[in-house]
Amino acid sequence: MTTRNARFPAIDVMRGFVMVLMTIDHASETFNRGRVFTDSVMFWKPGSELPVAQFLTRWMTHLCAPTFVLLAGVSLAIAVENRRAKGDSPGAIDRYILVRGALVVAFELLWMSPVMLDPGRILLQVLYAIGGSLMCMALLRRLSDRALGLLGLTVVVFGELGIGALSALHVERTIPAAIILVAGFFYQGRFIAAYPLVPWLGIMMLGWVLGRRLLVWRAAGVDAERAPRVLVTFGVVALATFLVVRGIDGYGNMLLHRDDGSLVQWLHVSKYPPSITFSALELGITSLLLAALFVITRKRPEAGGPLRVFGQVALFLCRAYGSHKASHPTSLARFV
Repeated sequence: MTTRNARFPAIDVMRGFVMVLMTIDHASETFNRGRVFTDSVMFWKPGSELPVAQFLTRWMTHLCAPTFVLLAGVSLAIAVENRRAKGDSPGAIDRYILVRGALVVAFELLWMSPVMLDPGRILLQVLYAIGGSLMCMALLRRLSDRALGLLGLTVVVFGELGIGALSALHVERTIPAAIILVAGFFYQGRFIAAYPLVPWLGIMMLGWVLGRRLLVWRAAGVDAERAPRVLVTFGVVALATFLVVRGIDGYGNMLLHRDDGSLVQWLHVSKYPPSITFSALELGITSLLLAALFVITRKRPEAGGPLRVFGQVALFLCRAYGSHKASHPTSLARFV
């Protein structure tokens, strides 16, 4: 498999787009006194009002975290193939992945937590999910694409069953359960597990498979045609899954059920932890947008402008954002 010219402009533009989109939520958090933050059964009281404008301002940014994690999986698959093509041994590649993941987790603990909250407090959010998932991929990458894709889908679909099992054992409110599967607050908010590892690892597995497929299609010279077609198919299936599961309003909603049939109640899904409805809706939208970007960048390789640049330096922008937040402290709810 060749990885020549393995960078995909559509991936960079998509990542840059969600970087910009993310700023809407963080600006709202800082300046918007009416900001809505009810993305979990932990935060939502049934029957409460959901102002449409405030809800949609928050909801539109739900696209960010799933897209970051999915594209981190895509990028990892491409980077690993590049290293393999250069002759790196499996052990060297494992070390590369482990160190990369550990550094991202350390960045969360040593930089983002202190500036997002206060020194001495810990907030595990999207960088923890990405870094921890990267470290897991050092082992999981040995699975076939088919097996890894099925495992990723299994994690997304059956995560709620796992939480139910932990609840039956009365351990769902423990720190190990929170950082792995459930999410939670501990020690009066001094330790917050906002992004449990396993649900987001499932999304990274799907990203890895997408990255591998992109490389195979490029090597065969069919990526420009196959990628949009597959992404549209996946996106339509994902959105159909959202409609069915949200319509039935039972399993798959992480107990965050609809109060009525209004649009905001249909879109009011659980992010903490991610439900089937959340993952299906956001990954469906991401897939359709990516399909469109593959078509656009095929016709106009230079398309994207600043978004493309932002997508290539996402971690740098994240650090700059953290520096800004250090001088603008706000509320506890700072999850990406």
